[in-house]
Amino acid sequence: MYLDHIVHHVTKTPKEIASDWKEKGFHAVVGGRHTHWGTYNALLYTRTSYIEWLALEHEDIAQKANHPLINLLLDDLKTKPGFGTICIRTTAIDELCRQLEEKGIETSGVLQAERKTISGFVRRWKMLFVKEETSDALPTPFFIEWEENDVERYQTLQEDGTIQESNLQLTVSSCEFHVNNPREVMDKWKKYFDLEEEDDHILLLTNTKLVFTKLENGTKERLAVVHIDGCTEQGTLIYEQANYRFR
Repeated sequence: MYLDHIVHHVTKTPKEIASDWKEKGFHAVVGGRHTHWGTYNALLYTRTSYIEWLALEHEDIAQKANHPLINLLLDDLKTKPGFGTICIRTTAIDELCRQLEEKGIETSGVLQAERKTISGFVRRWKMLFVKEETSDALPTPFFIEWEENDVERYQTLQEDGTIQESNLQLTVSSCEFHVNNPREVMDKWKKYFDLEEEDDHILLLTNTKLVFTKLENGTKERLAVVHIDGCTEQGTLIYEQANYRFR
């Protein structure tokens, strides 16, 4: 299983976000609109995954969407922006849904989704969520299966300028989660998704590490730090209440 993308809940507009990150030397772009959800986004691609900065465009539509991802966005933005959750990429989402339900795990069922890009192209995908209440507990990752395969998708993204050569030098090396009980969360995710454990605080996806550490301050369990390798400069950036570390 691959990390597909990281969802960062933000208050700025996609244009503002893309501009901010370009000033920092990263090729970020305006993504497009989720017209049925009342949201829009900006994107920063890496070699095998990407950052999605997700924002509200029409809160009235978002409130009526009744969608797990949008419900999490609405709930988190009541307090502050920051990392929301991660998405794992699969090529067999229907089979994954069946396997989860055979384990007694209630799901959303496979959902259809689409986004209209600024060029007018409609990109489509399928999504799958573990059914759970939105809360301060760490959200379970959700799953995505793209309409195009990875080679086709990256080719079209390079052709339309979303991905440049500089993006392909970047990798999300690890995602660090701060939780009350790391062992409990790891055991849950291992059971759900059959992930391999590297040591007593790391689970492995094919293209990144999931690191779990004890929550020391605050009450909300969330993704806390994203490590990005291949950057021209090293350092730490706090952006819209989220911690990025570059090397």
